[in-house]
Amino acid sequence: MIKCFSTDSSDTQLVQLAMASTKGLLSHALSPVYRVMNGLLIVSVFMIVGLWLSGNGTQAGAFDLARILVPDEARHIVWQNGFGILDQYQEEAPKALADKEIATVIYGKASATPGSGLMSAKQQTVALLMPSVAMAQVRPISHLSDRIPTSKIDPQALDSKLMVSIQNQRAVADFFEKKYKLDRAKIEEYVSNTVLIAKEVNIDPVLLLAVISVESNFNPLTKSHAGAEGLMQVMTAIHQDKYALYGGATDAVKPEVNIRVGAYILKYLIATSGSLRNGLKYYVGAANAENDGGYTDKVMAERNRLISLCQPTSPSKLTLNGKDLRS
Repeated sequence: MIKCFSTDSSDTQLVQLAMASTKGLLSHALSPVYRVMNGLLIVSVFMIVGLWLSGNGTQAGAFDLARILVPDEARHIVWQNGFGILDQYQEEAPKALADKEIATVIYGKASATPGSGLMSAKQQTVALLMPSVAMAQVRPISHLSDRIPTSKIDPQALDSKLMVSIQNQRAVADFFEKKYKLDRAKIEEYVSNTVLIAKEVNIDPVLLLAVISVESNFNPLTKSHAGAEGLMQVMTAIHQDKYALYGGATDAVKPEVNIRVGAYILKYLIATSGSLRNGLKYYVGAANAENDGGYTDKVMAERNRLISLCQPTSPSKLTLNGKDLRS
């Protein structure tokens, strides 16, 4: 019996030795794989941190990291260093859904996808003098403008709803067509773009039209000696990061691009300066000056003229023997 027990014990020891030898060989064989995996992990960490700190030519910090990690944010950025290739790895269905939701918010188009949540709450219809303007494929800037709290905006700069009426849009187009001797189709395009973009940015379209009138006389090719361009006379060199959304500064004078960037800048300046008049003073570049050379007064006067066009005074009435007589 003792002999059998000794034999069994010897067999067990042999099995344990064999298993230990097998584990050692397996560990030795996999050690290069572990080293490669650890190396890749370290390189990945350094690459992410490096991209985070580099800024990629725009804004350094966590926002750049978010552009890479969050597909929806990456859609709005044109990467100058080749990162646009990341877009091809996004699934087509989510991209198509996002495009439909953007169109729903900005252009009031019904989405084919039910249950769009917040998008449904923001959906409204925009009536335009030139409806074809709403069909243009232009990236929105609402992802930036929506970050500005409405509570920070002077109520005078919020949408007065005057331009909701096609009749009012036509009256404003008539006014500018006569004032600047413009081509009718062009002025209708500019007015429609302004109404559409004002809704997107959540700012008063009458105010934007007044700024365009004073800044450029509705000439999109106007360029100042200081480098301001387009209908809204945006300083292209200063705001290249915003034009990056639209492929770069080469499209800075395009009305649908220039008005978007200018409207966002104006809204931001109104919010940060505390009032509409201060925002206009900042917009013209006179923030640190005693006066703005009358710029704010000119814009406000033009704004008031447009408001009067959209709010015609009702004719006074006289009565004679119970009958109304128009004076």
